[in-house]
Amino acid sequence: MNKNYLLEGDTALEIYDSVKNLPIIDYHCHLSPEEIFLDRQFDNIGEMWLGGDHYKWRLMRTAGIDEEYITGGASWHDKFIKYAEAIELAAGNPLYHWSHMELSRFFGINDPLNGRTAESIWQRANEYIKSNHLSPRKLIEQSGVEVICTTDDITDDLHYHAQIRNDNTFKTKVIPSFRTDNLLLVRRSGYLDYLKKLSETSKTSITGLDSFKNAVEKRLEFFVENGCKFTDVGIPFFPNRISDDTEAAETFEKILGGRNITDSEYLGFIGNMYLFLGRLYKQNDLVMQWHLAVYRNANSSLFKALGADCGVDCVGDTVSGNDIINMLDAINEGSGLPQTVIYTLNSANAAQIASIAGAFPGVRCGAAWWFCDHKRGIEEEINIIAENSALGTFLGMLTDSRSFLSYARHDYFRRILSNMIAKFADGGEYDPDSAKTLVGNISYYNVKKLIGE
Repeated sequence: MNKNYLLEGDTALEIYDSVKNLPIIDYHCHLSPEEIFLDRQFDNIGEMWLGGDHYKWRLMRTAGIDEEYITGGASWHDKFIKYAEAIELAAGNPLYHWSHMELSRFFGINDPLNGRTAESIWQRANEYIKSNHLSPRKLIEQSGVEVICTTDDITDDLHYHAQIRNDNTFKTKVIPSFRTDNLLLVRRSGYLDYLKKLSETSKTSITGLDSFKNAVEKRLEFFVENGCKFTDVGIPFFPNRISDDTEAAETFEKILGGRNITDSEYLGFIGNMYLFLGRLYKQNDLVMQWHLAVYRNANSSLFKALGADCGVDCVGDTVSGNDIINMLDAINEGSGLPQTVIYTLNSANAAQIASIAGAFPGVRCGAAWWFCDHKRGIEEEINIIAENSALGTFLGMLTDSRSFLSYARHDYFRRILSNMIAKFADGGEYDPDSAKTLVGNISYYNVKKLIGE
C-alpha cells in the first residue's frame, strides 16, 4: 500500500506521521473475550475474514453470490474466492479499502484482490499465517492496541475477562461494556427466560419493578468491579415519553405475567429505564453510549435461518430530535448526565444531534457508525462536529467489529482525519502549529483521558 494513501500533500503526510504509531483504544467493539483468551492460531484467511463478518456477508449477497458461499457449507477456500470476486465489483465501498489495507498491513500483500489474484493471495496469506503463527493476541499486539472495550450482555459472567486480566503475558487491557439491549427488548420472544437468567446471575428474586431495578444495579456493580468504563444500548426504539414509577411498575407487572403491552406502554417503560440507567451511570462514572436509528433483522427468512447479526440490519428512520432532547434533559434534571456519546445510523440526524449535544455538558457525537463508516461518511461526520462543536474534543475512531484484522480501520481514520486537518491548515483555516496536537488528541489522547487510562 502506498504510504501516501488518502494523504494529499506534505502537510497531510507530516500530520499523519505524527499519529500513525499512537496506541489504539478500541472503546466499542464486538471482539470475543473467549477468542482473545484462548488465542488459537488462525488456520486460513477465509475463516479470519468470513467467519463472522456480516459486513462481508452483506456485500457478497449484493454481488449475487449464493448463500452456500456466504454462511453455507462451502469450504473456506471457496468462500474466499467468491469474496474476492465480490470485492472486485465494490469500487468505492469501504470493504474494498479495508480489505486491501488488511492484506498490506497484516500479510505484506499489496496486490489487488480480485478473481484473477484470489488463488495466489489465498496461498500466500495462509503461508504467512502459518509461518508467523497469527492469532488474536498477536494481531492485537501488532496493532498497538492498549485497551479493548468489548460489548457484553449484563448477565455475562465475565469469566474470560477475568482470565485475561490474570494473564501477565498479555499487555492489552480487555474490559467489559454494559450492554442493555436484551434487558430493554421486553416484547421479544423468550424475555421471561432472560429475566430468569438475570435473576440467577444477580441473586435477586424479580417480582416487580423495584426488584428488577435492584437486579440491574447489582449487575452493574459487578461490571464496575471488573473494570467496566462504557455502557451501551443499540435497540431499534427510542422513548418518546417517560412513565413515572407507578405506571412503569404496572407495565412491568404485565411483562412478568406474559401479557401484551401497547407501544405507548413500552416506550414509556423504556423511558423510565433510560432515566434509571442514566442515574446509575452517573453515580458510577461510566460513559453512556446511545446507538440510534437502526432497523434490525429486516430479512425475516435469513434471520430465522441464521439468527441476529447475519447482515440484514439496515439504516432506520431518524429519531425525533425532540425525544432525544427530552430524554437528555430529564436525566440531566434528575441526576446530572454522565459522559454521553450519541451515534446515529441515519446521517440525516447527524447535524441535529450535533446541535443537541452542544446544549448539554459532556455530550458528544460519536464516530461515523456502521453504514456511515466510509470515507465520505467519516469526512461528513468530522465536518459536522467541526461546524457545531469543538472538534478537538472528538473521541475518534472505534472498530465496532468482530474481526481481529479490523484495526486497519484506525489507520484509515487517522489518514482521513490528517488529510482533512491538513487542508484546513494549508487553506489558512486552522493554525498549522496546532494541527498535530489536534489530530493526536482525537486519535488517542481524548479517549485515554476520558476513561482515566
